[in-house]
Amino acid sequence: MSIFVNSETKVIYQGLTGSQGKYYGLLNRDYGTKVVAGTNPKKAGTDVEGIPIFASVAEAVGETGATASCIFIPAPGVRSAVLEAAQGGVDFIVAITEGVPAHDEALFYNQLRKDFPNVQLLGPNCPGIISPGECNIGITAGHIALPGGPVGIVSRSGTLTYQALHELKEKGIGCTTCVGIGGDPVPGTSFIDCLAAFEADPETKAVMMIGEIGGSAEEEAAEFISNNMTKPISAYIAGVTAPPGKKMGHAGAIVSGGKGTAKAKMEALEEAGVKVGNNPTEAGDLMAEIVSQF
Repeated sequence: MSIFVNSETKVIYQGLTGSQGKYYGLLNRDYGTKVVAGTNPKKAGTDVEGIPIFASVAEAVGETGATASCIFIPAPGVRSAVLEAAQGGVDFIVAITEGVPAHDEALFYNQLRKDFPNVQLLGPNCPGIISPGECNIGITAGHIALPGGPVGIVSRSGTLTYQALHELKEKGIGCTTCVGIGGDPVPGTSFIDCLAAFEADPETKAVMMIGEIGGSAEEEAAEFISNNMTKPISAYIAGVTAPPGKKMGHAGAIVSGGKGTAKAKMEALEEAGVKVGNNPTEAGDLMAEIVSQF
C-alpha cells in the first residue's frame, strides 16, 4: 500500500500552463500519475497536451472528480491557490513553490486547520510525494524510486529525499511512499503526520527519516516514536558539522539558544530507539540491516 496518494489519485495542476508546471505536470503524467486537469482563468477551455484547463479548481473537481492538487504558482499567489484548492473540494494539496512568505504560510495553515480539517497540505517548498509505481506528484525523479516497499521515507530536505530513495534503490530496497515535507517554518505536513500514517499502513514495515538542524520537529518526532511507533526506523540529521548559530538553506533550519543542533536531535532519536547514521549512506546501510531481518 501507500500513504496519502496511490494509483487512483486524480490530480489537478494549478499552474499547468506555466513553464515549470507544464514540465513537471507532463513528467508526472508520463510516470503514470492521473493528471486530469490544470487551472488558469485566462486559458479556460484550452488544453496542455490533452490535459483540459479549467477556470477554477472547483470547476476542475466537478468535471474530473480530482481529489488532489499540485501548486506551481509563484510565491505571492500560493496563499490564494491553497485556499482555492481547499474550497474547491480537493483533500490533498501539494505546494511545491519556494519563497512563500512565512506569514502567508501561517495564515493558510491555520485556516485549513480551522475550516478544512480533512484537507492535508504538503509543503510549501517541498519536492512533493511519490508512491513508486503508482503516483508521483511534484519534482521527484521517478526513476530513482524502487516500488514494492517495505520502507516509507519522510524527509525535511529536498536533495536528501532523492538521496534516500537512491540509497535504498542501490540496495534493492523498495519504497511504499516517500514524502518530502519541506523545511519552511510552517510546514503543512509534519514528521509526526507521516510517521502516524506509516505506522497505520500494513505494507510499510520500516521507516527512514531524514532531518536537519534547526527547530524542534525532530525532537517532537522522537517523542512520538517513543510513545507510538512499533516499526523500526533509521535516520540521518543533516548539519552535524554546522558551526553554532549557523543557518542552513531552509528558512526553518535555524539553530538558536543552543537548541536545534544535530547532536541534540540525534540523541533524542537514539533515546527513542531509532538507528541514527552519521551520513545518508550509513542511514541507508542501517535500513538495509533492518530489512534483512524481515
